[in-house]
Amino acid sequence: MPKALKPLATFADTMVAWQKVHGRNHLPWQNTRDPYRVWLSEIMLQQTQVSTVLTYYAKFLDNFPTVAHLAAAPQDKVMGLWSGLGYYSRARNLHQCAKDVVSRFGGEFPSTAEALISLPGIGRSTAAAVASFCFSERVAIMDGNVKRVLTRVWGYAEDLSVGKHEKALWQMAEAALPTRNLKAAMPRYSQAIMDLGATVCLPRKPNCAQCPVRLECKAHAQGEPEKFPVKTRKLKRTSEVLWLLLAQNPKGDTWLEKRPASGIWASLYSLPVFESEAALREALSPALQKTIALDASALKWELLPSFKHVLTHKDLHCHVVKLKVNRGAPVLTEGVWCSKANWTDLGLPQPVRHLLSSSL
Repeated sequence: MPKALKPLATFADTMVAWQKVHGRNHLPWQNTRDPYRVWLSEIMLQQTQVSTVLTYYAKFLDNFPTVAHLAAAPQDKVMGLWSGLGYYSRARNLHQCAKDVVSRFGGEFPSTAEALISLPGIGRSTAAAVASFCFSERVAIMDGNVKRVLTRVWGYAEDLSVGKHEKALWQMAEAALPTRNLKAAMPRYSQAIMDLGATVCLPRKPNCAQCPVRLECKAHAQGEPEKFPVKTRKLKRTSEVLWLLLAQNPKGDTWLEKRPASGIWASLYSLPVFESEAALREALSPALQKTIALDASALKWELLPSFKHVLTHKDLHCHVVKLKVNRGAPVLTEGVWCSKANWTDLGLPQPVRHLLSSSL
């Protein structure tokens, strides 16, 4: 570790003391050492704001009070409760992780980060969070808030898009951990460094005057806290054109299909998706093809306004065909008619749920 970047001996003690007075202590997953609740919150909080997670967290615990309840639940129910939270691979991994905890560990989460990281959907930082919060293991977490705090305090200007530089930051973070009274200090320290990044050491316009380590902070001394952390490599955005079929029968039921286990909107229920309007027409069931051939006016074919749906690294340019059929016959070879009472509780992509809600 470079001498200039060596953590101050008092850093951990300062952070622990600050958290007791100024940190966040009111959130429902705090002040608990239940690994199931901590793990659930950590997964939900990935790429998602606390205000959004609060409702989903409570809803999941109402339906799945223990990891065993979650493991035993049907996937459709899990995906339905997750619907709207986004990043649906988290929900699939969450469900599989619960099953593995039951099958491999007898329904009890393992107590070390090394064992936790072997479970689906649990990376190094999430494993460390559960291990430090619940079992006081001396391991470092490294989410976006933590990277921002540490690189600013130490003035660490290496490019974190380079693997060796991020690895070095991990090593520095581990060296800065508390060394005494770990049972109480580790949970408090881990919470402190997350809280500082979330409430004071903000990405834009950090509130340095309220920071407990501002006098030791090299970024503050340089007057350029916002230039840290340094990460130059950015993922290239892509785009994709989708054609969605919004087919409804006289009763107001909508034709839905379950998406494949991989790819966009994996394992969710959705309006049928096609790469073009021609492909959509070609996929219609033989009965509808015959109806079109005999009397095209028997079907109400309407092109709705297109829209763009933004994912993390991809823009979806969506075109929607609304089709009113005069009977309840199959629209495609796969799928089912769903009433509002049915689809409301299904796991649906956000734009599909919006389309269904606005089409009624």
